[in-house]
Amino acid sequence: MNFTRWSARLPGTQRRAAARTEPAAAVTQDRRGESPGAVPAARAEQLTDEAMPIPAVDELPVREVLDRVPALVALVHGSDHRLAYVNDAYVTAFGPRPPGEPAREALPELAELGLLPLLDQVLRSGKPRTLKSRKAPDGRSYTFTCTPVTEGDGGVLVFATDVTDHAEAAERLRASERRQRETAVTLQRSLLPQELEEPDDLRVAATYHPGGTEAAVGGDWYDVITLGGGRTALVIGDVMGRGVRAAAVMGQLRTAVRAYARLDLPPHEVLQLLDGLATEIDANQIATCVYAVHDPNEGRLVYASAGHLPILVRDESGAVQRADEPTGPPLGTGGWMHTSGSIALGPGSTAVLYTDGLVERRDEDLDEGIASLERALAGATGTPQVVCDRLVRSAGVTADHDDDVAVLVLQHPARTGPDSDLFRNAALELLGGIEAAPRARAFASGVLTSWRFPTDLHDLGVLAASELVANSLQHGTPPMRLRLRRTDRRLIIEVTDGDDHLPRRRRAEAGDESGRGIAIVATVASAWGARRTPGGGKAVWCEFALPKPPTETPRHSSPSGV
Repeated sequence: MNFTRWSARLPGTQRRAAARTEPAAAVTQDRRGESPGAVPAARAEQLTDEAMPIPAVDELPVREVLDRVPALVALVHGSDHRLAYVNDAYVTAFGPRPPGEPAREALPELAELGLLPLLDQVLRSGKPRTLKSRKAPDGRSYTFTCTPVTEGDGGVLVFATDVTDHAEAAERLRASERRQRETAVTLQRSLLPQELEEPDDLRVAATYHPGGTEAAVGGDWYDVITLGGGRTALVIGDVMGRGVRAAAVMGQLRTAVRAYARLDLPPHEVLQLLDGLATEIDANQIATCVYAVHDPNEGRLVYASAGHLPILVRDESGAVQRADEPTGPPLGTGGWMHTSGSIALGPGSTAVLYTDGLVERRDEDLDEGIASLERALAGATGTPQVVCDRLVRSAGVTADHDDDVAVLVLQHPARTGPDSDLFRNAALELLGGIEAAPRARAFASGVLTSWRFPTDLHDLGVLAASELVANSLQHGTPPMRLRLRRTDRRLIIEVTDGDDHLPRRRRAEAGDESGRGIAIVATVASAWGARRTPGGGKAVWCEFALPKPPTETPRHSSPSGV
């Protein structure tokens, strides 16, 4: 190939060459018209004193230019890309290359980088192609530009620019971003429960998937709170936006929920308190939340929602129900009175609480996403953790999902056989006046004997039942009921009546004839508490921890994620 004929032709080259010859011709013409001895014009003197003319680009030898270019240059021709030329920079990087050989043998480094198919494309299409930042066998990174050459048999000019510094800087930046993301995810997970509390009557599992690849953390959160008396609170929420501020608001709301839950308030009252707190934390931050309470005695899930997605419940037959109403505005709006609703959660049922990252897609209606989740839940069986994983997979959540995802699954197992003997209930309506007290003691003694409790636990249970009933008879109003419940880990004694005044523990003076009942119960029991019931009235309860069996396998799943 003739390198003197093959050169870059830049626009305007011919015009510049002509411009250099025109002034000289003009000066010659002027001098011809001057008389002998005339003084040359200053302009003419300036033009005639020019240095040697700069050669045009067309006059530069191509090979000499390419040999001095710091970038790597190689020229191949023909369909098998036979090597015609490599410049000095290429030889310095990869060593001498034999001309006339096919590129596969003469330029093995290009074959390793996968450039040979690119050479075919450029030769066929006649259009240049660029391959950015590929690491070559010499350890340096290059950006390759392949340009077609139409002269002769046709060929491809390979131009490689060393971008090692840029590639290393980009890799350092990516490594820094990965470290920041790991730190952000660690922060997010530290704000979530490290281990879920283990209710007696429910099996629970949760999973959290951080969204996107950036370092900004999200505001998705969940929690499981045992309230005592066999009841369990479940909560899930989502602070809109990303970043440390969203995570901070999330952490404060989660802490507040745990504090309000200890007051054993109805779900709508908990959300009412959260609503005011969210306004104080950050009036510009929007957060959604659903708070639910499960009572095994009622077999229902009582809940309140602040702008959150509906709870889904799958019954024992596989039918899925959506708890749509009531739903109020998100937290922090103020001026809204939240209300509670309920949905059945009997033995064999599974409930799912989730955030919008699981069902919301840019190209799909939100209701379609929830409907897809319902179909996935209808066919999901197994442990709560298995159900969690199946729901996440069915929603197409991957490591690079663009939004955070939190899922909380709870099951109320249907117990049969020997396992059912460990979960028993007994109740007595307290009718009449003070004569109901001895009947209550006899009833409690008979039930605890039939449940084969040891003597000391039997006696403490009868004492606690007697004191709670006496307190209700003295300070409460009908209807009254005594309820005993046992699980595999505790004995629960509860008395309900129609008066909503909650008892409190106080120190009785030596001369007082009353005020010692609750103090006695608090002393002998593992825990005690009181709450107002939804229909009016109150419930006062206490519980005793049962001795652990010799071997106990874990029944609950801890939080997981990717």
